[in-house]
Amino acid sequence: MSTRFGVFVPQGWRMDLVDFTDPVEQYEAMTDVARRADRGPWDSVWTFDHLHTVPEPVAETTFEAWTVTATLARDTTRVNIGQMVTCNAYRQPSLLAKIASTVDVASHGRLYAGLGAGWSEHEWRAYGYPWPSLRERMQAFAEAVEIVHRMWTKDAVEFSGRHYSVDRPINEPKGARTRPKLWLGGGGERVTLRLVARYADGCNFGSGDPDVLRRKLSILREHCEAEGTDYDAITKSTSVNVFPIQPGVDIEKATARARGRYSVEEFREIGVGGTASGVELMIATPAEIAHLVEGAVEAGADYVIAYIPGTAYDPEPMQRFAEEVIPRFG
Repeated sequence: MSTRFGVFVPQGWRMDLVDFTDPVEQYEAMTDVARRADRGPWDSVWTFDHLHTVPEPVAETTFEAWTVTATLARDTTRVNIGQMVTCNAYRQPSLLAKIASTVDVASHGRLYAGLGAGWSEHEWRAYGYPWPSLRERMQAFAEAVEIVHRMWTKDAVEFSGRHYSVDRPINEPKGARTRPKLWLGGGGERVTLRLVARYADGCNFGSGDPDVLRRKLSILREHCEAEGTDYDAITKSTSVNVFPIQPGVDIEKATARARGRYSVEEFREIGVGGTASGVELMIATPAEIAHLVEGAVEAGADYVIAYIPGTAYDPEPMQRFAEEVIPRFG
């Protein structure tokens, strides 16, 4: 099976629309990236479900993920559209199931609905969401995943949990043809990977690290065996932060158009969402990036989602990835 690829659109979270002053221009720059991906060879475009910018929350544009998902569903015709990943606390799970079903129909069945427990404390507090412990967030996440999946697959769902309850909600239509595809983000070995095995069509973790991927996928396989589900039917994705450049070029010059007002050092930090992420932006040749992807694929990943900073300003790196990296994995 060939490896499939997705790409994040610039929606503002990583300060990737700041050189446009008009919000309409910002949106059009974002959707232009999605339309370029729609022409191929990308399988999907992705948004982040965040409400403030990183690495610091500042008064700059961050477009809301599900609104963007819905609009991109109509701005494109071929690519799948997903969120990496929806923060569970921001939308009550039964409402999220309804929203996702609607967007799946609007996209003619092209929705990858991502869901995760959430982690951005300052966003939760700023928007008035109580900030619970990790244990409570994971408990709520587990309940939400079950509710969403059941509302896509069953009628007259009844559920009474510690965090959520539903009483026979009507969710029609459930999707364009069957139901949306459910992707879960995170590599928690006891809760998240068990939920992936039980409910998910896809998962995302590891940030391209082969050692992490091997360990997590081994545990996922064990959960699938315990749940009696098909490990091979689950899409195993990982995300990478990369900026392809031509061999031998000066990094300062190669990144100038994409980074705009920022220095190379600032561009690297913004490109991964801040130094606290523990992930580096790889500014490298297509061959070097392909080597990174090869390691992830050999470890068991079959799907790679790329964040390429500066796509709103400079289309060449994204095109270079499409022409010189993706064909190596066809």
